[in-house]
Amino acid sequence: MSPILGTLQHGFHTTAQRLAKRVPSEVEKRIADIPIERFRNFCIVAHVDHGKSTLSDRLLELTGTIEKGGNKQILDKLDVERERGITVKAQTCSMIYNYKGEDYLLHLVDTPGHVDFRAEVSRSYASCGGALLLVDASQGVQAQTVANFYLAFAQNLELIPVLNKIDLPSADKERTLTQLRETFEIDPSNAICLSAKTGLNVEQLLPTIVEQVPAPTTSDGASLKLLLVDSWYDNYKGVILLVRIFDGSVRAGDRLVSLATNQEYIVGEVGIQYPLETPQTVLRAGQVGYMYFNPGMKRSKDAKIGDTYTTVGNAKKVQMFPGFEEPQSMVFVAAFPTDQGDYTHLEDSINQVTLNDRSVLVMKESSEALGAGWRLGFLGTLHCSVFEDRLRQEHGASIIITPPSVPFKIIRRDGTEEIIRNPNDFPETSFIHQHIADVQEPIITATIALPEEYLGKVIELCEANRGIQESLTFFTATQVILKYEVPLERLVDDFFGKLKSATKGYASLDYEDAGYRSSNITKLQLHVNKVPVDAVARVIHASQAEFMGKQWVKKFKEHVDRQMFEVVIQAVAGKKVVARETIKPFRKDVLQKLHAADISRRRKLLEKQKEGRKKLRAVGNVTIESSAFQKFLAK
Repeated sequence: MSPILGTLQHGFHTTAQRLAKRVPSEVEKRIADIPIERFRNFCIVAHVDHGKSTLSDRLLELTGTIEKGGNKQILDKLDVERERGITVKAQTCSMIYNYKGEDYLLHLVDTPGHVDFRAEVSRSYASCGGALLLVDASQGVQAQTVANFYLAFAQNLELIPVLNKIDLPSADKERTLTQLRETFEIDPSNAICLSAKTGLNVEQLLPTIVEQVPAPTTSDGASLKLLLVDSWYDNYKGVILLVRIFDGSVRAGDRLVSLATNQEYIVGEVGIQYPLETPQTVLRAGQVGYMYFNPGMKRSKDAKIGDTYTTVGNAKKVQMFPGFEEPQSMVFVAAFPTDQGDYTHLEDSINQVTLNDRSVLVMKESSEALGAGWRLGFLGTLHCSVFEDRLRQEHGASIIITPPSVPFKIIRRDGTEEIIRNPNDFPETSFIHQHIADVQEPIITATIALPEEYLGKVIELCEANRGIQESLTFFTATQVILKYEVPLERLVDDFFGKLKSATKGYASLDYEDAGYRSSNITKLQLHVNKVPVDAVARVIHASQAEFMGKQWVKKFKEHVDRQMFEVVIQAVAGKKVVARETIKPFRKDVLQKLHAADISRRRKLLEKQKEGRKKLRAVGNVTIESSAFQKFLAK
């Protein structure tokens, strides 16, 4: 055999052979010696901005996973997360902690705090045995704390109460501990009071986690069974899966089958997040780690979150996990490129961002005024805003976004139902009278936690937004939890911003879907010289039509150029004109050549000019620049 051929044959190895030859690292050897009884999987849950990511940094530093004083919020990987100081995507990390001379493998999940990303939180719970219920000692228990507590309680997770930010002058430990006892019936004597920013008392947390969070359990000799918790896309490796192993073990070269799609894959690499992707020889029962396939999984849609995987041939022996509920889009916007020449670039950018965010719904759409674009569905207004920021920051896209709208349900007289996501598809008034039995709008149940002094203002705000009060509870002498049923259409109209300004930032909001309810809904359109403008249409409650119509015509008038003829801008709700503005035409002074002429001569010239205007208006089209729409739709 020639030396070249021998070298080539020696060079061709499968991924499994390559990884089998890889020398295990020091970390891998330590993990291999840890039995499942010393594994601890836990997550941190809290209201937005209570210090989850900062606490994660301190825990990673204490266990030696990262250097001290390095990058802040190491688990927040997106630019928009660091810039806004919020977590958008649940992030995970494994840590090795030596307690009483024995190594423990801790697995931490840092979850988002905002209500829009609640699906991320419920997924994280499935891979954990316990949760740190983090509460800001200066803010106290807030709406999302309550929602997360009940989610964790339903999953039977072991809860460890933790008070953060006790170094602040405004921190009120006693009040917060009383709230924990009265709201959740948690024994406050076990609560750990710490400051994640300064590191005060954080070292007490790790022994508590080891002692209180239960170890994962497994069945001896059972076939491989793993749960797909999350996934993200890599340009070189394809879809990378975050998995929790319940039974058996998985290593590179194993042939796996998905119980949801029945597709088979060969594992290319397995590993843990430590804190970045660190390859391992094997993932054992009880561990949470990542894996990707070789050849890679090409489409994010194939990675169904909540899916069960097992080795090929064992599909009949393994019981499938119940899976997760797919989050539904609650808010819809239309997006158009500012310049139609950028359409393909923007389409590529949207596809890139949606690879790592499957909860965005994308449909193509076109508008006479703004050209070709898309209708995008989001989980909430913050989700929409984050998506827009990512397009601009990561891809340099320039984009026009229409105001958010919500889906409406129409029930026809023959009993069929249809969900309408685009305001332009909403039926006309005459069609509704003849063929539609009922029009319904989505309702949410809002839970608002606030100081008692702002109660009057918040009730006023909810009532003004067509809210119906469900309950009012004082959970301490000064803190109130208020429950209201509010139409989703009012919530997306900057309800959260108005709530924050009414309460000087002290109120917090959480909401959940409460189905559809019959309502007096109408479509508000903008007409220019009696021609509807399709880019500007909204479905709203009839009571708001006049107020919003007046705002629209006034604002639109500022952005439309004067023409040689009169331009009439009208806001039309159903068949009724609710507001009107007129842009006067340019006029030639036809009386300039007359000096001391008779009044009838003057009148004759003016009448002649008037006739000419009528003819011009009949044939003249109003050309409205797309920049006028951009300025009108800009917030």
